[in-house]
Amino acid sequence: MKDLLAMIAHHGYLVIFAVVFAEAVGLPVPAAVALVAGGAAAAAHFLHLPTVLGVAILSMLLGDSLLYILGRHMGWSLLGFLCRVSTNPESCILRSAESFYKRGKITLVIAKFIPGINTMAPPLAGSMRMGFRQFLRLDFLGAALYASAYVLGGFVFRDFLVSITHGFQLVGHAVEEVVVLAMIGYVGYRLVLYRKHRVYRIVPRVQVEELAQRLAAGEGEQLMIVDVRSHGYYDAGTERIKGSIRIEPNNLNEEVQHLPKDKDIYLYCT
Repeated sequence: MKDLLAMIAHHGYLVIFAVVFAEAVGLPVPAAVALVAGGAAAAAHFLHLPTVLGVAILSMLLGDSLLYILGRHMGWSLLGFLCRVSTNPESCILRSAESFYKRGKITLVIAKFIPGINTMAPPLAGSMRMGFRQFLRLDFLGAALYASAYVLGGFVFRDFLVSITHGFQLVGHAVEEVVVLAMIGYVGYRLVLYRKHRVYRIVPRVQVEELAQRLAAGEGEQLMIVDVRSHGYYDAGTERIKGSIRIEPNNLNEEVQHLPKDKDIYLYCT
């Protein structure tokens, strides 16, 4: 914290802008720490508090708008790329879409406070064709809430943060060892999760021609075709493959109970 405070005091708003923007576009950097440090720097009269808030909100809006535009043009391929570092990429995408399904557009307001959803929400909104003005209004509200919470926290508790930092300095070597051990433990935990879920990283796929041949051969009674497109790509007027049924992928626990166990089931999405 002390090093970050010194950097912010020396380089000013540029560090806050760069760190917050980097997290907004999906890079693993601690924006919350930078915001708290920015608030503390404002309390120490190194920076101007309203300007810190303005820079933080602006950088978030720019980063989120970039992902929104990319999501609008690249769709779920961008979401897959952002989730690639996850232990289970498909679960990552589905979890983000589920948040939109359950909470609607309010997801954008609270997304910054939810790890994993914060980066996914803007491109998901773009891929679901949310209007840019509406996206900007909701994202601005979410960015303002997030920035205010951490910047004002750093501003109000500046003396407490200084005390914590001083305490770390007194037990510097012990803290460093604990941090190193914690990092090793975390990496090990992620590796275990990766090995556990790697079987789900490969989804069995079939060619369209294979299914068409089965239908042409009169095997329609032996199979079922299921439309599992996310609600963002599906509405009442959407056309489906002839003979297929529709299930909501964000409500799978209930939907799968109604699927037959004696048929081959083919799923298709966007």
